[in-house]
Amino acid sequence: MASYSELMAQAQSLMAQAEQARKDELSAVIADIKAKMKQFGITVADLGGATGGKKAGKSKSSAPAKYRGPNGELWAGGPGRKPEWVRAVLASGKSIEDFRI
Repeated sequence: MASYSELMAQAQSLMAQAEQARKDELSAVIADIKAKMKQFGITVADLGGATGGKKAGKSKSSAPAKYRGPNGELWAGGPGRKPEWVRAVLASGKSIEDFRI
């Protein structure tokens, strides 16, 4: 029976071989895909992939701001976790209504 260190060495060798085989197969698959894309005139955009430009980020909230913080922060006052500046205002004993826009 092989020792633990011998088995680990064999396992590492097999993992290295498996990774090389994956890279070789991946290269062949990519070349085949590129050839078929060229043959049929398919673009990355046709596949639903990125077109090089960034997508516009979605705003967290579409509700208009109701409160303005001491440093100009805006908050709509909706459900969910309150922003840190709101929690600090409330903890200091002030009313959030003092910051209503």
